[in-house]
Amino acid sequence: MSRGRSGRLTELALGVRMSVSGGRSGWARLALVATGVGIGVAMLLLVASIPTVLDARTSTDAARAPGTQVEAAGDDTLLVKRISSEVGDELVVGHLLQPEGPDAPLPPGLDRVLAPGESVLSPALLALLESPDGDVLEGRWGERVVGTIAPEGLVGPQELRFLVGTDALTEVNGLRIDGWGRGGTPGGGGGADAAVLLMALVGLTGLLVPVLGFIATAVRFGGEARDRRLAAVRLVGADVATTRRIAAAESLVGALGGVVVGAALFALARAVVPPLVAPSLSFHAADLRPSPVLALLVVLLVPAASVLVTRSALRGVVVEPLGVVRRGTTVRRRLWWRVALPLVGLVLMLLPLVREGRGGYLGGAQAPAMIGMALLLVGVALLLPWFVDVTVRRLRPGGLAWDLALRRLQLESGTAVRAVSAVVVSVASLVAAHGLIGADMSPAGRDGTELVAEVMDDRPGSDGSHWAPALAGTPGVLGVETLTRAWGEPVAGGESIQVAVGSCAAFTRTTGVEECTDGDVMVVVPPGGGETPQAGTSYLLGAPGSDAPTWTLPATAEVVEPTTSDAYGSMATYVHATPAGLGGVDLTAAGATTGVTVALDRAVPDAAEHVRTAVSRTDPTVSVMVTDPDADSPMLVAIRQALLLGTMALLVVVGASLVVNVAEQLRERRRPLAVLAAFGVRRRTLGLSVLYQVAVPVALGIALAVAVGTGLTVALQVGSDMPLSLNVSGIALTAGGAAAVVLLATAAILPLLGRVTRPAGLQGE
Repeated sequence: MSRGRSGRLTELALGVRMSVSGGRSGWARLALVATGVGIGVAMLLLVASIPTVLDARTSTDAARAPGTQVEAAGDDTLLVKRISSEVGDELVVGHLLQPEGPDAPLPPGLDRVLAPGESVLSPALLALLESPDGDVLEGRWGERVVGTIAPEGLVGPQELRFLVGTDALTEVNGLRIDGWGRGGTPGGGGGADAAVLLMALVGLTGLLVPVLGFIATAVRFGGEARDRRLAAVRLVGADVATTRRIAAAESLVGALGGVVVGAALFALARAVVPPLVAPSLSFHAADLRPSPVLALLVVLLVPAASVLVTRSALRGVVVEPLGVVRRGTTVRRRLWWRVALPLVGLVLMLLPLVREGRGGYLGGAQAPAMIGMALLLVGVALLLPWFVDVTVRRLRPGGLAWDLALRRLQLESGTAVRAVSAVVVSVASLVAAHGLIGADMSPAGRDGTELVAEVMDDRPGSDGSHWAPALAGTPGVLGVETLTRAWGEPVAGGESIQVAVGSCAAFTRTTGVEECTDGDVMVVVPPGGGETPQAGTSYLLGAPGSDAPTWTLPATAEVVEPTTSDAYGSMATYVHATPAGLGGVDLTAAGATTGVTVALDRAVPDAAEHVRTAVSRTDPTVSVMVTDPDADSPMLVAIRQALLLGTMALLVVVGASLVVNVAEQLRERRRPLAVLAAFGVRRRTLGLSVLYQVAVPVALGIALAVAVGTGLTVALQVGSDMPLSLNVSGIALTAGGAAAVVLLATAAILPLLGRVTRPAGLQGE
């Protein structure tokens, strides 16, 4: 062949022609490569869209947040209060709106002023309200629903959000603003919790590694047929370097086709995915777009990676004019270099633990931990070929279908192993992610077994006495207790303390003290709660001023420890006094806040929902917080939903990859399969042999993945200072689901076996 730039262009053009030549067989091969690469490209584009989705959510949240507080009322001011509620495990957030003039600003998504009692809901929340189970929610968000929130006021179509008009706000329990939107991130810029960030990084790492592995596998589809074509090129005078350039050009065509297919699949996902995600993860379809830089990287790096993978695969093959040498020998895979990479990953993961001890990942060590995890996951894919080879050499013969599959794996297991490598990496990463989230959601450390609702009545002068009759008759309510809280500032100077006034029943519930009479005063000191106040100390209750009452801690006050972790006992020391123990001091005049504790009956369905609705109907400005030791927080529920979504996405990739890969194997082996069929081997036997060829590497790979994933789980739990626990059901579900997807995908492609075993398959090239 000619040399120089023009010669190389000719060689590349020949590779392009070879990729699209060969009739239906050639186009089928190209379609398999493009489909395989396209699935991986679509997944990468989805991952590359995450920053854009998060930015869009942040911008929407900032635009609809109340603006800067103003002091004086005017024609352009508005009183607003943020109210949150829950429906099951989903958080519902909205605002109460009370205009103070005709020019009061409207929040994004609202086109007119709401009269008291009127409300607009997000479409998803309205659908929930109108569902058969929505009776328990009737009246929680205003008396009359007059419309829906426009898309610009929502982060996504599935978000649960409301806006309610009211006339019950004051400048004390509401915020006066003259506009909407603020700079910075929503929520005050506190940043993500380290454990939550670690969970997100684990999930992202577990998603990217198998997808990249699948792309590397997809570009090698049709490798045996390609090598035979290259042998023909060698026969007409091409040297080794020329054949490699031709093979690179051929793989480049498939990769570029995969980019096109991936873009089409990504466009389809934009239309399908947003309505399916959980409300807490909702986003608009228009926001699901990769940033230009990341999209360009995907478009450039995937074809480049395909060329590198092809050239790497050819290093182990000697393409001669009369055939391919690799078919004559069995490759003995070495172990030492396959162990090196996961060992480096293990060192990177353990290094923060050795330096900082338990909880070492919660500082600044997330980056090396994630790099170590990625290396360990890649190491699983590298160990799998050696593990399969060592195992299949020791398996005993059996039936004809088993012997056919076993002999094929003993002679050449690379194709079968590549088909399941992404499955194995996915299972290992998902086992680790499920273990990490399962440990954070485990009930270890949760105190108490009661199901209670806290009604936070922050209206000035309210003593909470009206809540007992207001909630009487509400399904699931066992009792109502009132607790009034105020801050006490030592007259002589010192550390301030929380003073709570309530009945003996409320006191015994939080401290476990059985004997209590009206007039008792207790100092509740949790472990690490701070300095214990001394008897005889005088406190100024409420904001400093001439009208703030003074109260002295009596000498009869006892020091006790809390038995439950309520909102105050878990943070610091506080004083609990019965009404008579306060000596007639009126806390409502001291700007105190009133909390009403409602004991709920677990046996009553939707007891918490009934209480939330009843409280909202009585006073929409009051917040309700349900404390259930057996429930998970909305944040962890959202993480679990994201993990479930990622699991489903990976299983879709796994199933699609197996369908494409098994189809490619059947095409490559159509001649030996046709020969076996011609000699009388039944199609059922051939089908079982194909299933065995996939099932053996899958079983071995899943066993290896579960072992590595369990080790990752323990390391991540120790590094995150979480209780050690193994989610056995989650491991079984993940491993079983992956195995089921593999077997079902393989079985789905078996009808193709009838076509490749026809007598036409005996024809030579």
